[in-house]
Amino acid sequence: MAEKPKLHYPNGRGRMESVRWVLAAAGVEFDAREFLETKEQLQKLQEGNHLLFQQVPMVEIDGMKLVQTRSILHYIAAKHNLFGKDLKERTLIDMYVEGTLDLLEMIIMHPFLKPDDQQKEVVGMAQKAIIRYFPVFEKILRGHGQTFLVGNQLSLADIILLQTILALEEKIPNILASFPFLQEYTVKISNIPTIKRFLEPGSKKKPPPDDIYVRTVYNVFMP
Repeated sequence: MAEKPKLHYPNGRGRMESVRWVLAAAGVEFDAREFLETKEQLQKLQEGNHLLFQQVPMVEIDGMKLVQTRSILHYIAAKHNLFGKDLKERTLIDMYVEGTLDLLEMIIMHPFLKPDDQQKEVVGMAQKAIIRYFPVFEKILRGHGQTFLVGNQLSLADIILLQTILALEEKIPNILASFPFLQEYTVKISNIPTIKRFLEPGSKKKPPPDDIYVRTVYNVFMP
């Protein structure tokens, strides 16, 4: 029996949360028992030549130690048929994911801003989502009339978009008010069995970042 993928990252969302989402959507059990909590743990990984670029996220999977978030996502998605059936579909998926990750990065960095800047950034996130990103996906869904973004099957693009939408809704509950197709899409993708289980209480999905997570990240990564 193959070993479960092992994730190396602090006990919180960050850039590893997208990896958790994709593994969960693919129905893959993963090892989430160990978390980076100290600088010494990170240094041990670095000194043991486990981190190609001295950085996490790192995922041990299929005998490899994968780093770089996008590379990890691409590998898991391709392995589990979440990356399109041909080059055209893979390119579309990649474009949609890259755009969505630009928005998700703002959410990831939000808890590390100064308190006075956090509310300003929420306004900025809302504006970018409503003006730049969500109209693109609303048009795609309205145009082809299908459940999924690409190839009428679940893909990495759907998973990352849903992750981002739900994370934004935690801060701005009515963020989809002007996007009826995205509203319907969010409900449908959330009810895919593997994703529905991941969204239920007690799953390996991480809660919104709190002060403990922020302090841990500073302890692990700051000089």
